Amino acid sequence: MAAASDSIATSLKPGTLATPRAIEKLIHLALPVRLTHMKSGGPELACTYDIHPRGARLMSGRDLRVGDLITVERGRLKSVCQVVWTADPQSPLRGQFTVECMEDSKLPWEDEVRQMEEQYLPVIPAGPNSRTPMNAYHRTERNRRRKPRYSIDGGADVAEIGCNSHVVGRLEQISEYGCLIQAEELPDPGTALRLVLNMCDVSVALHGNVRYTSGKHAMGVEFQEIRQGDRPLLDYVLTRLKQPRAEDFADLEVITDELAATV
Repeated sequence: MAAASDSIATSLKPGTLATPRAIEKLIHLALPVRLTHMKSGGPELACTYDIHPRGARLMSGRDLRVGDLITVERGRLKSVCQVVWTADPQSPLRGQFTVECMEDSKLPWEDEVRQMEEQYLPVIPAGPNSRTPMNAYHRTERNRRRKPRYSIDGGADVAEIGCNSHVVGRLEQISEYGCLIQAEELPDPGTALRLVLNMCDVSVALHGNVRYTSGKHAMGVEFQEIRQGDRPLLDYVLTRLKQPRAEDFADLEVITDELAATV
């Protein structure tokens, strides 16, 4: 068919459909940088969480808003960037924000992006205490999952590993071990995929396998690996879905074992 563009994060409200971009490389890497806030003035030292060909995810003690302009410096390289996402100040991600560069000049982390590759870690660690996920999304079997799944409106960029093309779909359900995606073009069961899920206000990249497809343009995917650095983002999403607020998740539906057995 590496985030869809591997968007580090989106600025959409939780529960809304995020539109993925083209799949690109995002690297979990801590790099020291110097920030100058054009609105409030004054330099600030910071560190990246992720770097991307067009931007980065960082942390600041300042009160930032989407649209703010910041100069990011590293060594002799400097770039003007715009804030495109800020974390909920009441969440574990408080203080984090994402910038995208507005200039075509060499970016402060361009060499690192070119030299490094994304790294992925198993969703379920190997070992005697590792957990074995069930087939979480086959509608013809009784739901035997150990973890709940949640209905959610999100974006999904789906790429078959080894292919250059990708398909944009809709994320319908999510759990710790897998997801349900609706798309017009579906790969065959057993196909290895690279996914970027844009949900709530973050993007998470994973590797997974197609467990089944249905006649309604839906497929169940079991997660195998998650991009290094993205585990806290997935946990952040699941935590928000477990404790929905009425104003943010008015249409949220928790799929229980009893309900799943009827669909």
